[in-house]
Amino acid sequence: MKTILASAFFFFTSLSFAQSGDVTIIKDSRIDGLVAKEGAIAPPAINPQIDGFRIQLFFDSERSAINDARGTFISKYPRIDTYTTYIAPNFFLRVGDFRTRLEAEKVKDELNDYFPTSFIVMEKINLPRLEKEKRDQ
Repeated sequence: MKTILASAFFFFTSLSFAQSGDVTIIKDSRIDGLVAKEGAIAPPAINPQIDGFRIQLFFDSERSAINDARGTFISKYPRIDTYTTYIAPNFFLRVGDFRTRLEAEKVKDELNDYFPTSFIVMEKINLPRLEKEKRDQ
C-alpha cells in the first residue's frame, strides 16, 4: 500500500513540474513533394498487358541479322507489330499480339514460306488494336 501511495505521490508531483516547449522540425523541402506523390492516385497503365501468344520468328546473337529479318517481315505484314528482345547472348524477334493460340496458328501458317522455323510462345501481350470500320457516307 505504501508503494502505491509513494508512486502516486511521485506521479502527481512530477506533473506539477512539467515544462512546456516548442519542437522545431528541420527537414528537406523535397520530402513534402514525395509524400504528395505517394499519396496521389495512380492512373491506369498506359499499355495494359494480358496473357497471350506471339510468334517467334528468328533469334541470333547479331542484332543486324534480327533487323534484316524484321525488315523482311514488315515488308510483307506491315499491320502486325514486331518486338525485339535481348536475353543474353541472343536477340529474339517475336511478332503479333494474339489472344488465342488459334489466332497465332493462322498467322504462323501464312509465315511458313518465309520463316519455316518459327514457333508460338506464350507471354504477356499488349491489347490488340481495334480497327475502325470504314463507312461510306
